[in-house]
Amino acid sequence: MNPRIEKIKTAIDGLRKDVINHKVYTVIKDVESLKIFMEYHVYAVWDFMSLLKSLQNTLTCTSVPWFPKGSPETRYFINEIVLGEESDVDMYGKRKSHFEMYIDAMKQVGASTASMEIFISKMRETNYLQTAYYNASTPQEAREFVDFTFHLISIRKPHLISAVFTFSREELIPSMFNEIVNDLALNNANNVSLFKYYLERHIEVDGSHHGKLALQMTDSLCGTNAYNWQEAEEMAIKALQMRIRLWDGAYNKIIENRY
Repeated sequence: MNPRIEKIKTAIDGLRKDVINHKVYTVIKDVESLKIFMEYHVYAVWDFMSLLKSLQNTLTCTSVPWFPKGSPETRYFINEIVLGEESDVDMYGKRKSHFEMYIDAMKQVGASTASMEIFISKMRETNYLQTAYYNASTPQEAREFVDFTFHLISIRKPHLISAVFTFSREELIPSMFNEIVNDLALNNANNVSLFKYYLERHIEVDGSHHGKLALQMTDSLCGTNAYNWQEAEEMAIKALQMRIRLWDGAYNKIIENRY
């Protein structure tokens, strides 16, 4: 393992533990609290795809006429990840993106998808985040999370996008959360089966195969440039802080909903 990769892992270890052990997981005791969590989390599921596609647009040729672009190895890394995220297989064997699977899971649980549907509709119409937020009544913490992602995209530095993708988006679903969902499934099998499948698929595909590809991609993009590695570490730290902020919002909303 590249020692620079290890250095980043050491630098973010505390924050990753803060995400994995976040108090939001301790208050998801029933389907109602799970609904609220999903209504926040769906924004991270959505903007993850924009993060991913921005890398593909930068690192590969996505226009016509086609020409070879960048490193073949890097092209492979990103295209392989996009394939899995954008056209995986759902619980019924149908091709769907992980985002579409998540929306299906929300509908089964009974979580509201209205905010996200309005948000996407307005983004298609205006391509302006602030308008979409306003019309969708997007939670403040979700706005801040998506703003960070799109600011990162606007910087147009592939090594930073790759670092955030690698160190703050993969393998952040704790085993404790899987146990919570499994417990809910015992009494609500018809409500949470799709979400349970989504989590299992996420761990199987993203946490293992995609995680390794992402590490290789970040290593390749940062190369031997010490400044690139320093920037990558700083951005990974910021991304984890934003994830904690998003989880704080979901936690506070769940607590507020109880009283």
